[in-house]
Amino acid sequence: MPEVKVVGIVSKPGVERAREIVPALLQWLAEHGIGVRCDEQTALYSGIVEAVPRDQVPDGTGMVIVLGGDGTLLSAARVVGERDIPLFAVNLGGLGFLTAIKVDEIFPDLERALEGQLCIGRRRKLSCELWRGNDKIADYEAMNDAVLAKAEIARMIDLETRVDSHYVSTFKADGLIVATPTGSTAYSLSAGGPIVLPHVSCLCLTPICPHTLTYRPVIVPDTSVVEVRFLSGDHMAYLTIDGQIGEVLNQEDRIVCRSSPHTISLVRPPKLLFFDVLREKLKWGEG
Repeated sequence: MPEVKVVGIVSKPGVERAREIVPALLQWLAEHGIGVRCDEQTALYSGIVEAVPRDQVPDGTGMVIVLGGDGTLLSAARVVGERDIPLFAVNLGGLGFLTAIKVDEIFPDLERALEGQLCIGRRRKLSCELWRGNDKIADYEAMNDAVLAKAEIARMIDLETRVDSHYVSTFKADGLIVATPTGSTAYSLSAGGPIVLPHVSCLCLTPICPHTLTYRPVIVPDTSVVEVRFLSGDHMAYLTIDGQIGEVLNQEDRIVCRSSPHTISLVRPPKLLFFDVLREKLKWGEG
């Protein structure tokens, strides 16, 4: 990792412990001659530093420190965009599959990261286009998933699904998740999808509460193009990207998903394996 002279800091709101962590972190960075760019929430925790809008935090930085859970990390990944800026994600949230750095390891891991001693894990993103007729009305990049889901109580929706132009099925369900390997431990896992190791090159299609119980998640190569057409125009549905942004769908809208050429870089603790994370987060092996 190149020498880091300025870091950004993005924080989750409403975390009482952050009121202690942020001032200590700012002091540590100042002592090491590292400049900072903080979002509004981080500045609020410190009570001292000047804030910049969150979407401007990565500008001119060599690394972004994320204090929160996976949701905060997804927000930070979105503002980093296509820039190759590694994210140093500290778990102040709940489950946190992606925020692997523990609070009591912040400073030793941060020192190792700034010295270039920590490994960088690159996570492939998902490109998602929303087409209305012949017009592309939205273009998104997701780290976890694109979700098409119903908006009404007790109403299923119809989703005609194709992979590489080959018809798969018209799912009658509460929705459909198109997930990256990174997103396999998010909403897709809750909906019964498989756990996929981050370096596996694939996409996962996971129906949400399908009417036909024989429907199961399907793994396709990450070279595939997944197209889903919304057919339930008399019911409302949404396209949601990483559970944070999205659009209301109209009848006959098409969502086209493919593996993105862009990746997100995550700073990983030394010797931390994916199965270590699974055992800790999912409580495997506990009697």
